[in-house]
Amino acid sequence: MSNVPFIVTTDWLEERLDDSKLRLVDATTFLKLPTSGYYDIWSGKEAYQKGHIPGAVFADLLEDLSDANAEYAFTLPPREEFIKKITELGVGDEDTYVVVYDQGAQVESPVVASDWASRLAWQLRYEGLENVAVLDGGFPKWKKEGRPVTTEAGSYPKASFSGERKPELFVNKEEVKQAIDDDNVIIINSLNEAAHKGEVNTYGRPGHIPGSVNVFFGDHSDSETLELYDDEKIRETFEKAGALDPDKKVITYCGSGIAATWNSTLLNKLGQHNVAVYDGSLTEWASDPDLPLETDK
Repeated sequence: MSNVPFIVTTDWLEERLDDSKLRLVDATTFLKLPTSGYYDIWSGKEAYQKGHIPGAVFADLLEDLSDANAEYAFTLPPREEFIKKITELGVGDEDTYVVVYDQGAQVESPVVASDWASRLAWQLRYEGLENVAVLDGGFPKWKKEGRPVTTEAGSYPKASFSGERKPELFVNKEEVKQAIDDDNVIIINSLNEAAHKGEVNTYGRPGHIPGSVNVFFGDHSDSETLELYDDEKIRETFEKAGALDPDKKVITYCGSGIAATWNSTLLNKLGQHNVAVYDGSLTEWASDPDLPLETDK
């Protein structure tokens, strides 16, 4: 199957659960914000073992698909390492398509987003895989609708991977520094308003990258239905930020390059494809005292 949409619905997926070309991946990871200081992070493997969508394999973003030797959590791993791990899961460039989902927040949270799923989807696209989608509403919506759940681990044959890396989907801190004074680049902070204003200090220094606009990644879905708002409503949000101008580049960032991928995926869905993710995000940026931060306090 080609031309898989960026986002698919639970109806769409259930109709295709028995498709031999489907590669279904659970990318669950958990994050908890403490009252102060950096957040706690843990793998979703145990949650996967307790129940997941039938056929899904588990992809461990924390333990397997991030650079274990990097200074910051969730740094992109070397390409060879990523491809080795992902092809062992059966994900590659054969005549298949990939749907990624996650199980949402383990702790009670008003935020509805599939940002762990979008993180893996973004990594796959960055390395050159095209047919990748994120499941709207993820496992919480799937369960709420009474769809099938299993504890039986999924498996696929080992795959090959020959896609070429797309460097335009990634930016580093030097590129972000240059973008601050570039009118042709829109920088989006995907964190919540309090973090953007500098009212909380999670990363060692509070505030946002100068010139960045705040589009909270958790504002795009309905907390009751767990599904995305319609394109018109989401489009209005991004248009206010100036992010849908086809003549401009968009850079998204957050704390560790996770929530930023949810915004980048939705921008792609709306037709803005000139979008890059700042992988280091505020975890890296705030740790460098020479890099500027602004607050609204």
